[in-house]
Amino acid sequence: MSAFDTSWMILTIVGVATAGGLIGLDRTAVGQFMVSQPICAASLAGWMLGDAATGLLVGALLELIWLLDMPVGTFVPADSTVAAVFAAAIAILGSTGGVRLSHVGLSILLSIVLAPITMLADHMVREFNARIALRVQADSATVMDSGLAGAHLSGLWPFFFKSFFVYLVFIPLGIIAVRLFARMPDQYHRAMELYVKLLPLLGVALVARKLSIRTFDQFLFGGFIVALAAALVFPASMPMIILLTAVGGLLGANYLDQRA
Repeated sequence: MSAFDTSWMILTIVGVATAGGLIGLDRTAVGQFMVSQPICAASLAGWMLGDAATGLLVGALLELIWLLDMPVGTFVPADSTVAAVFAAAIAILGSTGGVRLSHVGLSILLSIVLAPITMLADHMVREFNARIALRVQADSATVMDSGLAGAHLSGLWPFFFKSFFVYLVFIPLGIIAVRLFARMPDQYHRAMELYVKLLPLLGVALVARKLSIRTFDQFLFGGFIVALAAALVFPASMPMIILLTAVGGLLGANYLDQRA
């Protein structure tokens, strides 16, 4: 690799880490406009890297997998935004001759490694921000009123740098892993492609659990028949099929929650 390619790769990784850190603020710290959802975060990362289709594929698969992982009570879930941006980035940057489906599978598999790391990092950031609030409360009323807004905004930086440094450390390692995997025999790639094709089934099972389906459900059955007929009549790519599955599952969950 030439010095120019190395410099370009470093700048690209820093750019992805910066964008990923900003997107990650949407999870809890700022806005909560759902931009941090895997299907959006990975698509944005893919678009930045010139391959929005791969980003969409990665994001749709991870959206189905992380559908049930929600911050309830004191539980701190794994950072699905970090997993999505990381998987999309290493799949695209680690593929020198075009992104193969097996590379996508390996990237998603490697993103699981980040789950306990992001949970620990989130816990540390929340403890740090809690100490900021305690320091403000310990000041006098006048200082507290004048510094409350600044103390609140200062809590955004730990959330940003948590994601930023995770990307800086693990994206280069992921790129190396994808490039090493690309040299492996074809049977390993076929096995990983099968893994990717079976992932939507896992997502459907999670959606069914989310909907608490214990008996025959006419909406689920009707949606399955419509999807099957549409796939037979209208040719669609794998990313589009997975996207429709994810969107349909989310709409079904919201509909039944409102109906209940």
